[in-house]
Amino acid sequence: MGATISDIAKKAGVSLATVSRVLNSSGYVKEETKNRILKAIKDLNYTPSAIARGLSKNEINIIGVIVPDITNSYFGEIIKGISEIAERHNLNIVLFNTDDKLEKELRALNVIKEQRLMGVIMTPIFGGDEFNSVYFNTIENLSIPIVLVATDIKHSTFNGVFVDNIKGGFDATSLLIREGHKKISIITGLLSSERAVHELIGYKKALTLNNLCVEENFIFKGDYKLETGYELTKKILSMEDGPTAVVICSNMMTMGSIKAVMEENKKIPDDLAIVGFNKLEVLDMVGINITYVEDSPIDLGRTAMNMLNEKIEGKEKNEVKRIRISPTIILKGSEKSKIKNK
Repeated sequence: MGATISDIAKKAGVSLATVSRVLNSSGYVKEETKNRILKAIKDLNYTPSAIARGLSKNEINIIGVIVPDITNSYFGEIIKGISEIAERHNLNIVLFNTDDKLEKELRALNVIKEQRLMGVIMTPIFGGDEFNSVYFNTIENLSIPIVLVATDIKHSTFNGVFVDNIKGGFDATSLLIREGHKKISIITGLLSSERAVHELIGYKKALTLNNLCVEENFIFKGDYKLETGYELTKKILSMEDGPTAVVICSNMMTMGSIKAVMEENKKIPDDLAIVGFNKLEVLDMVGINITYVEDSPIDLGRTAMNMLNEKIEGKEKNEVKRIRISPTIILKGSEKSKIKNK
């Protein structure tokens, strides 16, 4: 990887803004400081990127899109919705994948700031009850329009389009209870995110309102990965007098769960009923029917991009706009209970 503006600033002992003024010939810089920066540029063999050159000349319009897992079809649908609206407004997209890693998200945010992109749409991986000053300061100091999509950051005032995940967790669990299940497990998402915390709140709320105990050993902390869904479902199936049903808070973990059930020569829903989150088209293709909570990710992407464009064009001024979409449940039969059917 070549040198960056940050490298130049560090070597010359100046701020990023000062380096930017020299690179773009904008604003006053002392001759001595300018020469020091030019020497650092030469020593580091720095070449400005096409993005930075284009933006400085207003020749191209680029936004950043940050997602935690580009291999997940859910985020693919969000990106599709963003792209659809971006094209209408002659905006180009630079995509960043974080693999659910905080350091990768911070790196992406720093690149977006350095390249002076016009705005960013992001699904953050951090934002639950914990607090990370470096993370929050990085986001707040971007100085460009920001729109959050699908996942909120607790206590933030950024524009965003989200899902009512408390309702999602509540509805999924309530469905299983209505089917006659009394021992219901949950495989959560990353509990560092508000999304996962809210889904867990909804799960607990449904149990409590139906006079069922919240069994802490029925709560499994996941991370949205297929492998985790597989491993945790194996644990659920091995429990003596264990759960008869499970709420799984991501489509990839649902895939892993199905694999585990099949390996154990068990059946869905006879041996383990499942309600997942988000559609997986591949399951329909192979004839595996899994009931899931649907929140229309393509609409999330479209709404987020429209929101960002309003910010970029100055139509929204300083008003904070936060939209929350209500999810629905798509019934496929995997929620059924042998108890009810007897």
